[in-house]
Amino acid sequence: MEKKELFALLSQMTLAEKIGQLVQLTPNFFAEVAAEGEITGPLAELGITKEELYTLGSVLGTHTKEEVYALQKNYLAHSRLKIPLVFMADVIHGYETIFPIPLALGASFDPAVAEEVASLSGAEASAAGVHVTFSPMVDLVRDPRWGRVLESTGEDSYLNSLMATAFVKGYQGTAGELATNFRKIAACVKHFAGYGAAEGGRDYNTVDLSDWNLYQNYLPAFQAAVTAGVKLVMTSFNVLKGIPSTANKWLLQDVLRQDLGFEGVVISDWGAVRELVTHRVAEDLSAAAQRAFTAGCTMDMMSSAYIKYLGNLVTTGVVAETDIDAAVLQVLTLKNDLGLFADPYRGLTTAGALGVKEEVLRKASRQAAAKSMVLLKNDEDILPLTTGQKVAVVGPFAASQDILGAWSWIGQKAAAVSLAAGLQATDLAVTVVPTVDRLAYTPKEVDAMLAAAAACDVVVVALGESASESGEATSKGQPSLPATQVALLQKIAAVNEKVVTVLFNGRPLLLADILLATKGLVEAFFPGSEGGHALADILTGKVAPSAKLPMSYPATLGQIPLHYDELSTGRPLTEDYAGGGYVSFYLDQPNAPLFPFGYGLTYGQLEVADVTFPATMSHQLPVTVTLHNPGVKAVTETLQVYLEDLVGEVALPKRSLKHLQKVTVAPGTSEKIELTLTKDDLAYVHAELSTAADPGDFKLYVGFDSQCPAYGTFRLVEG
Repeated sequence: MEKKELFALLSQMTLAEKIGQLVQLTPNFFAEVAAEGEITGPLAELGITKEELYTLGSVLGTHTKEEVYALQKNYLAHSRLKIPLVFMADVIHGYETIFPIPLALGASFDPAVAEEVASLSGAEASAAGVHVTFSPMVDLVRDPRWGRVLESTGEDSYLNSLMATAFVKGYQGTAGELATNFRKIAACVKHFAGYGAAEGGRDYNTVDLSDWNLYQNYLPAFQAAVTAGVKLVMTSFNVLKGIPSTANKWLLQDVLRQDLGFEGVVISDWGAVRELVTHRVAEDLSAAAQRAFTAGCTMDMMSSAYIKYLGNLVTTGVVAETDIDAAVLQVLTLKNDLGLFADPYRGLTTAGALGVKEEVLRKASRQAAAKSMVLLKNDEDILPLTTGQKVAVVGPFAASQDILGAWSWIGQKAAAVSLAAGLQATDLAVTVVPTVDRLAYTPKEVDAMLAAAAACDVVVVALGESASESGEATSKGQPSLPATQVALLQKIAAVNEKVVTVLFNGRPLLLADILLATKGLVEAFFPGSEGGHALADILTGKVAPSAKLPMSYPATLGQIPLHYDELSTGRPLTEDYAGGGYVSFYLDQPNAPLFPFGYGLTYGQLEVADVTFPATMSHQLPVTVTLHNPGVKAVTETLQVYLEDLVGEVALPKRSLKHLQKVTVAPGTSEKIELTLTKDDLAYVHAELSTAADPGDFKLYVGFDSQCPAYGTFRLVEG
């Protein structure tokens, strides 16, 4: 439709029909009346009538194309103006075929991986009738006690911004493509805003951020998603500046609409409008509807606040119908952008398959998982494993298929490839001793594991947490492995010191206790459907590890929250500090993380042979980095470039990531990498919230993690 046609459609709508477009419910509400039965159950509980139901604009959480087709057909048969439903779902890291969790995709340090995962996930979901995904989550995360770090891509705003852009491009394609390419789906970026900064790492908890911190660190990834054309934004559950995000007019209008330039649909998170009453910022659902709508929340997900009370708020003059019209136009525009007015079924009834062949999905899942696994320790080059080695695979996750992660609600664990299955498909001599319980082991199980360990060349010990322990509402005061798993590892190391530990988890864990008992350590995260095959590829060297940590791993619980780009203090702990107190440090533990952001080993090693750049810049700074590979095999690394602004108007990070790049160098050769930093890379948020770069001196750091060395300074001059 042309825009004038959307206005014409809007002019035909009654107030009730307009308000219905601003409401989203789950499929069971529609199924309840599909057979023209009596209103009972959920509809009765919410007080929604059959007539109101057939004005609704959206459904979330459908499973199959047959379900979508039936719901859409039934709805259109009852809808006066035949405005199609839009179907939304949580397609977070795959639909039926599961890819690595977003935190692992962040670890790839490769936006191309994220874009391909989003594209394939969207194509598979679209074939099941999904039009919109509640992804990507771009919340900045610095506290591993919060279980939803699993859904983020890490602690760095630059990396998150790259990944946000990649996800949106992968889901939505190019501008305008959604209307005709039904393999693409619309993206909804979340959670706006500050959700990842929940106090104590406790989900849904209070957030208290300065405006400067919000604009400098938490908004850039949202801006990247908006710039990439994301169609929806979801509000967060938390308060910000004392007001819940769903009712925060400053946040949704001044920040999101004005400063970030977003023009699409703002949708509440599940029940968030209703929760304004629980937050005690609204007396009842009517007040909650008023506060959320007037703040700028377009769509009410899973509460009856809008559909029951917005009409009365309009007729009594509290809410202007012109504002209702503006919100409805956002929803109609979304549906038009998705091509729903031309085809309400988005290709489900036309010839030709929408989805992707399973073998293509499984291959991509395996490749993405391998690119997302981080090698954290490799003493004595215990990895890669070599042909014919006798390998014992033991531990609670040795043969477990619980490796998909929390948002694999359509994916089947039974279809996941376990670590044991992956290694058994190689040319290693593999002995598997699985356990059922991840928390406790019988003496017989322990004896079997120890016997296998003693009889083999290398022992692969699979440890971790279940999928139900990371994700929404899974905060942990102690994000560590169970003591029984640590004790098991220590017993195994006592009979065979050739131990490689593989971790399955959705958050950074406290790992200091296990480092002494293992020579090799691989962070696999929740790797998805092909996790076992991908691990076999990494462990045998078929694929060399290339991933990097997207979050700092703490050495102790007391360091949390932790991030590499901390601000300078007036009394910093320096490398030459000789004791005596009165600097910013702990008496009883280190300041430094166990493993820093950006850290990750590979098979082989590159050396930074030379870094050259001009002494001054005005708009651009060309940088040449020469990397040398002294080994006998090609090495792929992630080159990382960080900057430190030596003098700023406000206190600034000690260093910030500004460039990353995958580089492969052939054995015994050197490679020159040319890159360009721009004035935008030097910009930061000033006290009055403007963003600009100040003339002055900057220090340049180059290497392979966030603790890489400095290679000199340059000066930004006016020009």
